[in-house]
Amino acid sequence: MTRYKHTLDFLYNRLPMYQRTGPAAYKNTLDNTLKLDELFDFPHHQFKSIHVAGTNGKGSCSHILASVLQEAGYKVGLYTSPHLIDFRERIRVNGAMISENAVVEFVDQFRKTNKSANLEPSFFEITVAMAFDYFRKTNVDIAVVEVGLGGRLDSTNVIQPEVSLITNISLDHTALLGNSIEQIAREKAGVIKSGIPVVVSESSNSYNETFKQTAAQKKAPIYFADQEFDAKYSMLLAEGFQLFNFKKNDELIFPELKTDLLGHYQRKNIGGVLKTIELLNEAGWKISQKSIYTGMSKVSKNTGLRGRWEVVGHNPLMICDTAHNEAGLTSVVSQLKNTPWKNLWIVLGLVNDKNLDQIFEILPQEATYFFTQATISRALPAGELAAHARTHGLKGEVISSVHEAVAKAKSKAQTNDLIFIGGSTFVVADYFS
Repeated sequence: MTRYKHTLDFLYNRLPMYQRTGPAAYKNTLDNTLKLDELFDFPHHQFKSIHVAGTNGKGSCSHILASVLQEAGYKVGLYTSPHLIDFRERIRVNGAMISENAVVEFVDQFRKTNKSANLEPSFFEITVAMAFDYFRKTNVDIAVVEVGLGGRLDSTNVIQPEVSLITNISLDHTALLGNSIEQIAREKAGVIKSGIPVVVSESSNSYNETFKQTAAQKKAPIYFADQEFDAKYSMLLAEGFQLFNFKKNDELIFPELKTDLLGHYQRKNIGGVLKTIELLNEAGWKISQKSIYTGMSKVSKNTGLRGRWEVVGHNPLMICDTAHNEAGLTSVVSQLKNTPWKNLWIVLGLVNDKNLDQIFEILPQEATYFFTQATISRALPAGELAAHARTHGLKGEVISSVHEAVAKAKSKAQTNDLIFIGGSTFVVADYFS
């Protein structure tokens, strides 16, 4: 076994990991993060940052911002989670993943220095510390940092960003963050810092006041992007782009703005990104309109983003998406309904902490399902998934392996059909692996 594989074994199997064990790995304090930060001499003090939180869309927004900033000529760090295939996807500089040697060296340094500190960090806490240390060592100009879970107690919440961006709020991880929108919003509002502007992509009567109150307490300027920026519709282009006409206060300012991200829901994400960029320019950053257009059109190429309404096959059309909760899957189902197909086949897997009744109520009844499960311990067993789905009128067969489920769907689908693969980030990850 190589040193890198030994290191991954330590990270995956010796440390509490939310993707594997769920809530047991969640720390309801920043104590470890603060101690790790001190152990590595406060690396986040050495670079500027943007903090991105929210329930859905924060990964897309983080990648879009990184792509635009890179096109503007900056050296850009990008921290996101979880990864799909390779651990190193989480930490990038100008799109390039952290090297295997850098991962090994950081973990070796931690294990050596931790002999006296005697910390017991989680996988996520170590990963954040690794990212911040790497961004310092590579002298990035700015890092786009995605919140892992929640906000207030997330390990990333030690940075003092140029701007904070909150994408949207919906019910997810309710066992940890609260079982109401208002409670979850309070956790997300924890990323709002004193005097630092905050952008909320999507305003809502259910949480606007929570954000306004927190921003007022912190004397942080707050902006609701969808009250300024809007694109009424989008158009999919044959060459693999989605085109928008974005207005600000009813004035067309970004005509024919193209992105290589094809989900209709990107319209909401891009509005928040445009407002964030506007605030960065006001603070002295130099991000031209040309950089915005080029960066939007090359997100996947520049940052390696995958799994957002990604077309992975034709004849039949095959699409995968990492949407994994009711709000995200509602957007996906809406786009499925607006996509031509003769028969719809869905390879579906979920993790075991989701509200199944809410999700099954929105999934299309006319589809044929292949109920499956990802290769993680948090995956809901395919048989249980299928049994619960049948109580909502959804029909199909149980195939525990994602690859076998996709193969079965392909064997049955015809040229004009559509195969959708999703329900969980980890189902998409298994498909790509």
